[in-house]
Amino acid sequence: MQITRRGKTLLVPAPAGPESHTFASIAEAKGRAAFIAEALSWVGTPFVNHADIKGPNGAVDCAMMLTRCAIDTGLVPAFDPRPYPTHWHVHRDEERFVQFLTDRLGATEIATPRPGDIAVFKFHRTFSHGAVILNAAEMVHAWDGYRQVIVTRRDEAQFAAEQIFATTRPRPVRYFDLWSVKTKKVNA
Repeated sequence: MQITRRGKTLLVPAPAGPESHTFASIAEAKGRAAFIAEALSWVGTPFVNHADIKGPNGAVDCAMMLTRCAIDTGLVPAFDPRPYPTHWHVHRDEERFVQFLTDRLGATEIATPRPGDIAVFKFHRTFSHGAVILNAAEMVHAWDGYRQVIVTRRDEAQFAAEQIFATTRPRPVRYFDLWSVKTKKVNA
């Protein structure tokens, strides 16, 4: 997947044809492109909780993939969030993954995602699975169900809907922007 930078605009490949997005600065457009490229470089890495080694002989989970992408592209200083409970979302209500995004990665919740933003899906009791938005239709993420980092459609059944007893309803998803706080600091 290739991203073309033109000023403050990214032309993003998408299944329905290229999308054009304008951002606050050239630095933000370049940063988003680098973040997406880093996320895509993890594709094919096997899924293992708490791991963060890239490549077919490595392993990663969704939280560590987001962490490594943010660190390796210079968005945040190096840190290690491990250990963290891998099945917290099944038994507890505290939004630890969302807290991790806002406190450790400096993300801000937004209503409408753009390429390079993060989608967090609710599974069981909390928002607990993160993915990098590529375009209006696709995302890249470390998914236990596929046992690896993969590019999938955002409207795939397991991400679009959840089954609660005999009722199917849209799966709750929240979106986070890693760039708004950094842009404000640069422009201040």
